Amino acid sequence: MNGTAHTAAAGAGISVLVVEDDPVAAAAHTLYVRREPGFHAAGTVHSCADALRFLDRARAAGTPVDLTLLDLYLPDGHGLQLCRTLRAAGHSTDVIAVTSARDLAMVRQAVSAGVVQYLLKPFSAAALHDRLERYARYRDSLGRSGEATGQEEVDQAFALLRTPERSTLPKGLSAPTLDTVASVLREAATGLSAAAAGAAAGVSRITARRYLEHLVETGCAVREPQYGSVGRPELCYRWRHRA
Repeated sequence: MNGTAHTAAAGAGISVLVVEDDPVAAAAHTLYVRREPGFHAAGTVHSCADALRFLDRARAAGTPVDLTLLDLYLPDGHGLQLCRTLRAAGHSTDVIAVTSARDLAMVRQAVSAGVVQYLLKPFSAAALHDRLERYARYRDSLGRSGEATGQEEVDQAFALLRTPERSTLPKGLSAPTLDTVASVLREAATGLSAAAAGAAAGVSRITARRYLEHLVETGCAVREPQYGSVGRPELCYRWRHRA
């Protein structure tokens, strides 16, 4: 494990490994996990190789990781290939994909690779809270030994992983508008001011800025000053594109 990996002492509850190459997003996801009752952050790593080493060592120590929050775009490989490698090596950690990958073919591949949930960036702390809470209930429903009483019990266990249709964004933000602003920013060749993003998305500058700030907070965008010939620099936003 290299110097970028961070580990935490094991504690009671469901252990979670955060695998995310972006330091800001990794820190945010780890903080979300630490705040979630019944969970603890086992560690934070930034590559496929570090994730595999971490999980190997945790299993060898007798403390296998229960759940992995996995970004799909990592510097040394794809997250779904890591999933396949983990299964081939006998790792039983469940995986929640936390990614900006929206391609439906990718979603199908994630299901076939054993991903139990797929959380699209940008998302709120409330959205991750909902996924973790449902995952905990799912584990509880299957925690006892023996056989299922019937199909209904099995169906109920899998239903616990399904997410509600209601948005879990911060108060005042809507999913359709967030998707529109995110799409505008993602497709822009250069950074956009709040006014330019608002004009392109069909919302006011103030509204656009709220959504842009949310994208920055969730690690999907970056904020940087743009200096003109006169006056104060203007804040511009750009999508955090992956290699």
